[in-house]
Amino acid sequence: MNINLKENERIDDLQLSNLKIIQNKDGFCFGIDSILLSDFAKDISSHSTVLDLGTGTGILGILLCAKTNLSKIYGVEIQKDVCEMAQRSIKLNKLEDKFSIIHDNILNLESTFKNNQIDAIVCNPPYKKMNSGLQNESEKKLISRHEITATLEDFISISSKLLKSSGNLYMVHRPERLSDLFYLLRKYNIEPKKLRLVHSYFNEKPKLVLVKATKNAKAFLNIEKPLIIYNSDGSYTDEILKIYNN
Repeated sequence: MNINLKENERIDDLQLSNLKIIQNKDGFCFGIDSILLSDFAKDISSHSTVLDLGTGTGILGILLCAKTNLSKIYGVEIQKDVCEMAQRSIKLNKLEDKFSIIHDNILNLESTFKNNQIDAIVCNPPYKKMNSGLQNESEKKLISRHEITATLEDFISISSKLLKSSGNLYMVHRPERLSDLFYLLRKYNIEPKKLRLVHSYFNEKPKLVLVKATKNAKAFLNIEKPLIIYNSDGSYTDEILKIYNN
């Protein structure tokens, strides 16, 4: 299939089911956090309607189309040019029937979806609060990394409204925001049910946290064994290699 690439764009092979994705090297390219979240969320029930809040390049939706038997996934992205690039990746992978892009702020989704309509939500939100950390970045990277257009509370509150009762929210975030995350989840009646910490090396502090939470569920948190990315020699661990290939 002929797909027109714009300046600074490239097509990357995802090494899974012949899937590919278009990325712009000057924009915010997906990282391992999206790969890990797609694997963490692969228990999404068959025939689910899924929402990806802040879809960016569409990486999560594309991977979940291969890893699950979902019925439909909607990716929401506020940046127009990023939406257009994600749409071309969807076309490249012939996923038009399963994956649709919505160009909008997540704050406006109540006009698009009914409350209690969505089976599962996946989310790789900006990790940094506004006015925190270095901000000498391009606008695209700022929006992807900092809570400029929506806060963590916004992501969780809209998830609570749109999820069906017993629907699941899957999120990746930074461990230092875990107290904020758990507080907000419970504030909006989404109970944390599964947590996994991600470490670069076994003897280092965690760099990411994966959380599954269920709307209107009873309190019980299952903490899984840590996920280690690298062996001591810098090579990927067997589990990471398996995640990349399944």
